Amino acid sequence: MTTLPKMFRLRQHFAGGRIADPAAGVTAELERVRLQNRIQNGESVAVAVGSRGIADLPAMVDAIVRYVKAVGGRPFVVPAMGSHGGGTADGQIAVLEGLGISEARVGCPIVASMETETIGQSVDGLPIHFDARALAADHLILLNRVKPHTRFTGRIQSGLLKMLMVGLGKRNGACVYHQANQTIPFDRLIRTVVPAILARRSVTLGIAVVENAFDQIAIIEAVDEDRLLDREPQLLETSSRLMAHLPFDQADLLIIDRIGKDISGTGMDTNIIGRKQNDKVAAVDEYPKVRHIYVRGLTEASRGNAAGIGLAEFCRSDLVDQMDQEATRVNALSAGHVSAAAIPIHYATDREVLEAAITQSGLTPPEDVRWMWIRDTLHLSEVLCSAAFYGDALRRDDLDVLDQPTPLEFDAAGQLVERFTGAPVVEASEADLRRDWIAEEEA
Repeated sequence: MTTLPKMFRLRQHFAGGRIADPAAGVTAELERVRLQNRIQNGESVAVAVGSRGIADLPAMVDAIVRYVKAVGGRPFVVPAMGSHGGGTADGQIAVLEGLGISEARVGCPIVASMETETIGQSVDGLPIHFDARALAADHLILLNRVKPHTRFTGRIQSGLLKMLMVGLGKRNGACVYHQANQTIPFDRLIRTVVPAILARRSVTLGIAVVENAFDQIAIIEAVDEDRLLDREPQLLETSSRLMAHLPFDQADLLIIDRIGKDISGTGMDTNIIGRKQNDKVAAVDEYPKVRHIYVRGLTEASRGNAAGIGLAEFCRSDLVDQMDQEATRVNALSAGHVSAAAIPIHYATDREVLEAAITQSGLTPPEDVRWMWIRDTLHLSEVLCSAAFYGDALRRDDLDVLDQPTPLEFDAAGQLVERFTGAPVVEASEADLRRDWIAEEEA
């Protein structure tokens, strides 16, 4: 039987700071900017909501809806997710439901349609598509997380402005902008298209959210229309500082339990795995440098959209079986990222995949192979690492080593036995682990 590396658990220390009650935080921001003075009794208010798995998203949407109702407005939710959900209205409603957002939960209609109106063109001659229902509303409120994008670079990446342009451009707009981005930098697209949109469709308010490394809300800020282009780059810098990361910069294999559209636009965050500029290899100045990626599953909330699977070299066969091929193709083509839908080498069991993966480590013995194992790219506080990292981990103050390297375990079907902590466990003290390791090294 093939020898595989032993693995140990560690916990990373990240900057904390979180808003304990995000719904109350949203309400406080709406009051701070006196939203009640902008909405007249009976006016319609479109609340744009995307497809990302933002922490406490249903509660924040509910807070906006309740506030708008309280000041006399008539709110409705508009899916602002470009081509996600298979590029259909029903599919986008289903995506929202998967995120916990339904008419019953937030207390207002969800008005989903792929119908857009062409409201002008950019200075580069691009047609500007915009959601017809959001265009017709008396007011528009954007709610989105600001963070580094998985492919776009520049001072503005993923956030309120991308939602305004791509999300509310629906499938038509998403196709135009992603195709244009192959020759026009995204930062230029934003700065030329957004002013043209705002000339036709004013934004009553943007609610920007920034998360910390633990997938918790750290910042909620109401941003007025005239500050959007200047404020979002500043929030992006803050988000970049707060982001989680892998504990080590080099790996032969990264095992990822699940990918999905609720985790990242590319299923797995390319900022985390080091493949933002190329699906298969990190750029010279990009870290981490991960040689191979193995993806084990797909989130339920992604509803079969496995866009991003093509970034991996290996996957499990049941992930391929779970794929909604059409939804995945539509998303990849609309995003101008066809390789994201490519199917990797796959096997029925974890054991088969890992035995294949270790053959790609050349002459490196199993005890020196560098593997990491994570739940997904949103949850990185606890990571499993192979024994080759053990000494380095014990030397670092930003890591807590939770146990000693032990062999990977498989069930009778050949699938990995869960190693992440689901509940509090009795752990060895790090002092004991460090002492044992030093003794072994001296021996």
